[in-house]
Amino acid sequence: MFNSLSDRLTATFKNLRGKGRLTEADVDATVREIRRALLDADVAVPVVREFTGRIRERALGAEVSAALNPSQQIVKIVNEELQEILGGETRRIRLAKTGPTIIMLAGLQGAGKTTLAGKLAKWLKAQGHSPVLVAADLQRPNAVTQLQIVGERAGVPVFAPHPGTTSDLDVPTGDPVAVARAGVEEARQKLHDVVIVDTAGRLGVDAEMMDQARRIRQAIIPNEVLFVIDSMIGQDAVNTAVAFDEGVNFTGVVLSKLDGDARGGAALSVASVTGKPVMFASTGEGLDDFELFHPDRMASRILDMGDVLTLIEQAEKNWDKDEAARMAKKFADQEDFTLDDFLAQMQQIRNMGSMKKMLMMMPGAQNIRQQLEQFDEREIDRVEAIVRSMTPHERLAPKIINGSRRARIARGSGVHVSEVNGLLERFAQAQKMMKKLAQGGGMPGMPGIPGLGGGGSRKGSKNAPKKKARSGNPAKAAQELRDAENKRAKAVPTGAAFGQGAGDFDPSKLNLPKGFEKFLGGK
Repeated sequence: MFNSLSDRLTATFKNLRGKGRLTEADVDATVREIRRALLDADVAVPVVREFTGRIRERALGAEVSAALNPSQQIVKIVNEELQEILGGETRRIRLAKTGPTIIMLAGLQGAGKTTLAGKLAKWLKAQGHSPVLVAADLQRPNAVTQLQIVGERAGVPVFAPHPGTTSDLDVPTGDPVAVARAGVEEARQKLHDVVIVDTAGRLGVDAEMMDQARRIRQAIIPNEVLFVIDSMIGQDAVNTAVAFDEGVNFTGVVLSKLDGDARGGAALSVASVTGKPVMFASTGEGLDDFELFHPDRMASRILDMGDVLTLIEQAEKNWDKDEAARMAKKFADQEDFTLDDFLAQMQQIRNMGSMKKMLMMMPGAQNIRQQLEQFDEREIDRVEAIVRSMTPHERLAPKIINGSRRARIARGSGVHVSEVNGLLERFAQAQKMMKKLAQGGGMPGMPGIPGLGGGGSRKGSKNAPKKKARSGNPAKAAQELRDAENKRAKAVPTGAAFGQGAGDFDPSKLNLPKGFEKFLGGK
């Protein structure tokens, strides 16, 4: 959504690097470029004027002149001002103290209210609530049916006493106000703690729609009225938001279609013009593509500073803790990393969602955006197909996979043999790395990792231990080898921890699992 704006702002800040002091001309040039970038992104003109005015005032003040790095200070100022026009701080749903929390959705037709109702319900359900959806949109053809399908996919009940219309030729019947009121009463009786009322929309702002929405609000007295707006409609978003604010006095904004390719002006304009916070954002077509809106994190994304916190939250939400614990135990026991484990890790990554979206949350992702756009999300599917085309024994011992087996695996997974070869090579590297880490040797080619006892010194590095060169005389070299063996033997402790001599201890008599002797000093 904000790719173009992010590119423009990043290029503007690059021009400030290396300057020990910023003149008024430097500040004016920077503010001018920021103004152009915001106007190109369809941000409302009054918002741009106020935004750039505050940046210029702060940039010319003592805040920057006293800074050691003025260019970084300018970025800090822009980041803070972006947070302000996006709402300042994260705004959460205000839950009712008694009875169900009533949430009413309003907006134009096509903004995505019905789908968003299901997303919000699923999100609330994951938070431990018991939501119910109320189908009060009786005008749009098949709106009730769509809400029922969305509710079924989200695993949330839908209250729909009236079927609504099924085509544009049908005359709307039924009273949306009565349906909304009955839906709230149904929630009280069945002990649902959240009610989400989906109301009708129109193709444009009109008096009839506003009057109906106003009457529904008066009948159910909602705790929250969320205005759902399409992030792709540009400048007109401000006019629509102002009209709805005057009509139904909404309490928060939800941005839908934030994953689109529009310039993002709506997101930067609505909160500032209406004074109402952006509370949620819809970032895709799936029911899980929905997130709480954090102004500070969105400002960081726009300035290409990443959004690592959201990335961590998504990983914690989707990561299988049982699988992670199994892998941790296997790692601690120094067991071999198999292709079954490799497949399990790939599936864990896929459960986290789109790889492109996750990688775009990393700091500096705009610099590799072109490569990320060319990334094929189906690569994980191909890897899974290759591994699943192997026999259980081949997954456990990939070294037995010869030429004929590789050809069979390629045919079974629908790929070329070269792709099978590439996967096996990557897996062999991963297996070596896991084995070295488990043994406390650190990451190959990298300095030792704290907590793992890792040396991991690179060959030829300054910190690498230097080996003593052996003598060219065979007899002398043999003597040096014997001396080294004797030295190692003396370093081995001769007593056990509980006073028993090492010679009296035989691990084979304990009937231990195979391979366990190495932990007790056995060979």
